[in-house]
Amino acid sequence: MFENKVALVTGSGRGIGRAIALRLARDGADLVINFFRNREPADETATAIRDMGRRALVVKANIGDLDQLAALFEAAEDEYGGLDILVNNAASGYNRPVLEQKPRGWEWTMNINARAALFGAQHAVPLMRKRGGGHIVNITSRGSQDVLPDYVVVGASKAALEAITRYLAVELAPHNVIVNAVAPGMVATKALTHFRQLQADLDASMSYVEKRTPAARLVTAEEVAGVVGFLCSPAAEMIRGQVILVDGGYTLAHSASTGHLEPPGEGEVS
Repeated sequence: MFENKVALVTGSGRGIGRAIALRLARDGADLVINFFRNREPADETATAIRDMGRRALVVKANIGDLDQLAALFEAAEDEYGGLDILVNNAASGYNRPVLEQKPRGWEWTMNINARAALFGAQHAVPLMRKRGGGHIVNITSRGSQDVLPDYVVVGASKAALEAITRYLAVELAPHNVIVNAVAPGMVATKALTHFRQLQADLDASMSYVEKRTPAARLVTAEEVAGVVGFLCSPAAEMIRGQVILVDGGYTLAHSASTGHLEPPGEGEVS
């Protein structure tokens, strides 16, 4: 489906980002694998992609830094000459209560989770126009709307990301660039260890969500990747500016509750 296509997935060394990169490669795409702190998982992801017969370029970049963000897209252009798919998956944040948040945490979180999507699009669109258009998929979370413990700055950044998704969908349509977002429910990745309220008993927290999910299990990273792949396919051409929730029905069953234990699905902590 994605033969001769090039995809850039931020935070793609592990977790949901890795699953997305591998899914796109299995469907024929060549990849740009991005990481910031941990190179080894990124190299392992790249090796798995090359074993499929696809190309993989590994690029270190903190996407919250505008110069490094620009360099990431420059590396993609130098290697492949253009870009067809951009998945903004990398995420970071300071998980603290409202009264303990600091300006530095706000700026760090907003820059990585929201600002990078806006200015990354500015870099991506010229590369996509070379190829006749493209797709952008932003990975968000239910924390953009639900009130989760210690999640205020990340929740605000994800709400901003969803607003950016809608604006990009409209303004990039004349360039044949299709933009959507995916909001995973709880996914069992290492990102869960960054949530203080889960650290005491992670297994119990996952069991709590699983038992209250109509689908009777947690979402997998591969299932999130499948939705991303679908949104980048011709079958999804008329889906624009939408946030696709992938949580097995958990939100429907618990929409009236607050302060529940479900953290969002996240990409690599940058």
